[in-house]
Amino acid sequence: MNEQTVNGSRWRSRFKAMGPGIMMASAAVGGSHIIASTQAGALYGWQLALIIVLANLFKYPFFRFGPQYTLETGKSLLEGYAEKGRIYLWVFFVLNLFATVINTAAVSMLCAAILNFVLPGEWSVNGLSIAVLASAVLLLLVGPYRTVDGMSKIIMVSLTVTTVAAVIVAALNGSQMQADFIEPSPWNLGALAFIVALMGWMPAPIEISAINSMWVAAKRNLEKVSYQDGLFDFNVGYIGTALLALVFLALGALVQYGSGTEVKMAGGAYISQLINMYASTIGEWSRWLVTFIAFACMYGTTITVIDGYSRTNMESLRLIVGGERNTNRILAAWITFAAVAGLCVILFFKGAVLVMLKFAMIASFVSTPVFAWLNLSLVRKGSHKLQPWLMWLAWAGLIYLSSFTVLFLLHQGKLIG
Repeated sequence: MNEQTVNGSRWRSRFKAMGPGIMMASAAVGGSHIIASTQAGALYGWQLALIIVLANLFKYPFFRFGPQYTLETGKSLLEGYAEKGRIYLWVFFVLNLFATVINTAAVSMLCAAILNFVLPGEWSVNGLSIAVLASAVLLLLVGPYRTVDGMSKIIMVSLTVTTVAAVIVAALNGSQMQADFIEPSPWNLGALAFIVALMGWMPAPIEISAINSMWVAAKRNLEKVSYQDGLFDFNVGYIGTALLALVFLALGALVQYGSGTEVKMAGGAYISQLINMYASTIGEWSRWLVTFIAFACMYGTTITVIDGYSRTNMESLRLIVGGERNTNRILAAWITFAAVAGLCVILFFKGAVLVMLKFAMIASFVSTPVFAWLNLSLVRKGSHKLQPWLMWLAWAGLIYLSSFTVLFLLHQGKLIG
């Protein structure tokens, strides 16, 4: 067999293995990229680029350890947590339940906000949220894994191409900063909550590492995936997501920073500003195309959030009570629970969703060092010895994330600042 045939076969197997990493990227871009990264650029220009780079760099090992553990052992990260101690599983389960409800409500509301922005006439955001959640549940009940896998690939390619095009055009047009604009500094304790929330979901909440582990297990149930191909899929999704975060930051910095336009912090209100950014840079003709892609992105995030959190809730509870293997019927019940619970928050606590979402982002960041250490401890004794650079990066990441967490907790406790 010649070298060209071997290379062709290797790339075919890699592309066939792709799925969980792209799904992770799709779950990530909804809140942390489209909203938080663009707002970071709109509020502070390029000043937070380093924070985004460091957050992605130092979290890389701990997200990688999720699929790596499953590819090595055939077990999910949650099974590893259970072996370490049930207390870790309980903490994960409680945090994951809270995140399920709040994240489902938040991303479906953003979907509804985009629809309300483009549909003619007056529409109820509650009604549109019901439509979004009902259709997402229906798709997941028809084909849980394959639905998310196929949609994620299409959405991520479309979003990436459109956003990169918008940034290139914005860069050619030059900065929109007004001459008398006084640049604010994020390097003060007053901006710490925003930075911590940004890092909490950059590139995604730490629980996504466990969700990705479950997706890898689901992928391997459908077809054979080698260790190398599984890590290739993860790297494509993770590195692509990290670069896309900087692209969204650039969009906010080039189009909105210093322009005199007030940056709306509420996600739903910011969506219209975001679409206007695309339209003002690429051209008015692109408004409907960009709106469709933004909706598709948020809809894809809604589906991946419901599917991923439902899988980890289901597996966590099974391990806690010592039950038998899960079935599609049990997964369907958890999917329905996620949608109904998210809808209840929208209907009865809609005014508090932004506050709860910010709390969820901060809680995710504060718990990151704990689960980062757990993920590291699980793979240290694996069959594939960790390369020295990966081990050093993991320890540096633990120090960085723990230091920021301590600083934030001290500030919240009024012990500093």
